Amino acid sequence: MTDSWREREARWRDGTLEAATRRGPERRTRFSTISDQEIARLYTPLDLDSPDAGGGGPTAVDHLGDPLRKRDGPWAEFDPVRDIGYPGEAPFTRGIHPTGYRTRLWTMRMFAGFGAAEDTNERFRQLLDAGQTGLSIAYDMPTLYGYDTDDPEAEGEFGTCGVAVCSLADMEVLLDGLPLDRISTSMTINSPAAPIWAMYIAAAEKRGFPRAMLEGTLQNDILKEFVAQKEFLFPPEPSMRLVTDTIEFGTREMPRWNTISISGYHIREAGSTAVQELAFTIADGMAYVEEALRRGLHVDEFAPRLSFFFNSHNDFFEEIAKFRAARRIWYKLMTQRYRAENERSTWMRFHTQTAGVSLTAQQPLNNLTRVAVQALAAVLGGTQSLHTDAYDEAWAVPSAEAALLALRQQQIIAAESGVTNTVDPLGGSWFVESLTNETERQVWRYLDEIDTFGGMVGAIRVGYPQKEIADAAYRFQRELDLSERQIVGVNVYADPEEQLSIPLLQVSEESRRRHLARLDRTRSERDPDAVRASLERLRDLAARPGSSETNVMPALIDCALAYVTLGEMCGVLRTVFGEYREPVAV
Repeated sequence: MTDSWREREARWRDGTLEAATRRGPERRTRFSTISDQEIARLYTPLDLDSPDAGGGGPTAVDHLGDPLRKRDGPWAEFDPVRDIGYPGEAPFTRGIHPTGYRTRLWTMRMFAGFGAAEDTNERFRQLLDAGQTGLSIAYDMPTLYGYDTDDPEAEGEFGTCGVAVCSLADMEVLLDGLPLDRISTSMTINSPAAPIWAMYIAAAEKRGFPRAMLEGTLQNDILKEFVAQKEFLFPPEPSMRLVTDTIEFGTREMPRWNTISISGYHIREAGSTAVQELAFTIADGMAYVEEALRRGLHVDEFAPRLSFFFNSHNDFFEEIAKFRAARRIWYKLMTQRYRAENERSTWMRFHTQTAGVSLTAQQPLNNLTRVAVQALAAVLGGTQSLHTDAYDEAWAVPSAEAALLALRQQQIIAAESGVTNTVDPLGGSWFVESLTNETERQVWRYLDEIDTFGGMVGAIRVGYPQKEIADAAYRFQRELDLSERQIVGVNVYADPEEQLSIPLLQVSEESRRRHLARLDRTRSERDPDAVRASLERLRDLAARPGSSETNVMPALIDCALAYVTLGEMCGVLRTVFGEYREPVAV
């Protein structure tokens, strides 16, 4: 047994907590319930006035009666004082910040994008005026696949699931008037992430915002595309090269930007379990770390800016346990396997989105309750930022009213529920801690299995994670079909007389015409010599092996400044790298 709770708490208060409160004060001097009962910053067994409070408690055991074990050395046996511990201290089970949300709330980052750049810019302004604290850009399907809107492959897809961005001209309109020096911007894009990021950097710098001060997140997680979402362009190896180029470029020139958001969200949306979501996401993260190390970067140069993106689904306590286990596993990996020395390299910082796949077209107002429960789980799990889905998203891109209501759900949790008054309110719950331990155990089993394939890229090549997800999705669907699992309004409490009466957002034909007119004007007014030269440089660098000397990001920024279109940039990369075709599963 390691230190007692009393010894550990004394060190935490005098060291970690004191340093944190010197850096920034808490939001209020007193936190209390509606009945005016004062709420402490943190609760531990010492607050139970128990005769066992100082001893750390018994060793946790799993359902088979064996001590919880993982590898050798100091993690061989579970110790509550050490492995649950204190917020802001390793292994960060209780959160990465000592004061939780008492100092700073999570970023309320609502995902938005539809139609032309003007339409989405207007929506962003509405959300910022309503109290949103970060932007999150959704792109339409042609943009996600690296096509211009007038490409035959893009027919019928303009602006229906996000905003259309074909060139720097669109990006300039999209960001017009937005305070890029005071907000962070998240962009949900993967295969064409590098060209789109180049456009963002170019647009910001043209407005006078230096790249080094820009703050935000690029999703840029190509491995989960091969596993789950299937929006891939190039084969795995050149795709990983592009991701590494962005990590290296961000490390050197954009220290406030998270160049990759390692995403379990889409893995979960494809039908995985919570354990599979966490295991495959962490395995993807390990692959990116190892690729950056091969490029010659030191782990502590780039790891502090790695971030994650998780789904918050319907099983309230399982989701909370998943978030808590995630932090502990990532800490162990970064310290033991990758020898990180900077504490920030060991932090798992993550954004959360409520589960789009859980939304039902039947009785859509029920989705308000689902989203509230899922959002509360994310907050109790310690998320750094949060998107709440709108109740009408099973039907269409959210209406302005539905998007505002989704934001209000977060604000009610933050302002009225009381869950932000103390750090990790569920820490020490026998159920939650047991579920956290079991989640961690099962994730390590998956990670050990993936290691046998040589890592996640090798596992993807043989279809291992794809098959695991497909089997889980089939099992869940069978349970629904047999009513072993119930979804209100779908297979229980259904209403055959229900009539849809909610307003839906429609993308106008005028929006499409305006966007296409800008694309035509851009092509006719730009300098053709600059276009030709920048594309030739991009082709030349892409054709060479990936290295610091052949990083394509500077060439992509040159392309963006020359108003080269996304389709033209991705066309060159398709010519050099080839296109990926997924093998048929047997």
